[in-house]
Amino acid sequence: MSVDGKLVSEIGPGLLVLLGVGQGDEERDADWLADKVRTLRVFADADGRMNEPLGDRQVLCVSQFTLYGDARRGNRPSWVAAAEPERAQSLYERFCERLDAWRGVFGAMMAVELVNDGPVTLMLESPVRAPG
Repeated sequence: MSVDGKLVSEIGPGLLVLLGVGQGDEERDADWLADKVRTLRVFADADGRMNEPLGDRQVLCVSQFTLYGDARRGNRPSWVAAAEPERAQSLYERFCERLDAWRGVFGAMMAVELVNDGPVTLMLESPVRAPG
C-alpha cells in the first residue's frame, strides 16, 4: 500500500480487509468483526479445502468509508450512512489493534495492490444487536 508514491504498509500471505464503519457502529461491533476475521476458516488445509483460520498470517486493514456509498437514487453516491470521520477512525484503530493488523493511512488516498489468491472475497457485517 502506497500513499503519495511511498510504501506505507506491506504484508505477505494473509488478508486484505476493507473496513467500512457505519452510523451506529460501536466498539462491540469492531471487536466482533476482528474476532470473526481471526477465526474465519478461509485458508487451504493440507487437502486444499478452505479449513484453516488466519493463524500466523498477517492482516492489512484499509479504512473504506465508500463501502457505505448509496447509489440507488441519482448518479452521485451518498455516504450519509458512513460514520463521522472521528468515530470511524476510533473504531478502525480498535479493530486494527485487536487483530494486530498492518494499517493504511486513515483518510489518505491510498494505492492498494493485491494478489487475490483464490479468489475469495467475503462481506462481513456484525450482527444486528438489540439496544442495551
